[in-house]
Amino acid sequence: MKIVLASNSPRRRELLTALGLPYEVRLREVDETFPEHLRRAEVAEYLAAHKAAAYADDLAHDEVVLTADTIVCLDDDVLNKPADVAEATAMLTRLQGRAHDVFTGVCLRCGDGREVVFSDQTTVHFRPLSPTEIAHYIATAQPFDKAGSYGAQDWLGMVGIARLEGSYFTVMGLPTHRVWEELSKLGALPVSPSSK
Repeated sequence: MKIVLASNSPRRRELLTALGLPYEVRLREVDETFPEHLRRAEVAEYLAAHKAAAYADDLAHDEVVLTADTIVCLDDDVLNKPADVAEATAMLTRLQGRAHDVFTGVCLRCGDGREVVFSDQTTVHFRPLSPTEIAHYIATAQPFDKAGSYGAQDWLGMVGIARLEGSYFTVMGLPTHRVWEELSKLGALPVSPSSK
């Protein structure tokens, strides 16, 4: 089967390429609001499935679209992408010195009608961060396209993450171990992985 990646995330592209999976990128604007009653993993799974639904009518029989959404949760609060410096500062100030959960929801929707939706959770432990460190990161990384205002692969992740419980790749935006497993079940893996 042919894999269609419905994501503009350079990190997701990097991870699929590193897995040796050939894919094609197709982008479509999709509303990313979610019902208020949803909590934690439910939000990530809902958004991933919602994105995949936008491609349902355009998939060939031998195609599978991969959509994903990553959210950061502090207790039951979902920390989305920050709108500006003030919001990014507030989020990182709340996260510093604490543990929080990152959920990445994934939907694999096949052109033949099959669909799998799942999520993976990683708990991230941040060491205490100074206001200067937070300000430096926001000024240099401009993390306005990242849930929770940070990327694990960025400078702040390197100096701020003390430990993880779960997959690092889930925090990056794609639980590669689960994606590989589910693509295998769908018969969507090449006979032998190859670099794109």
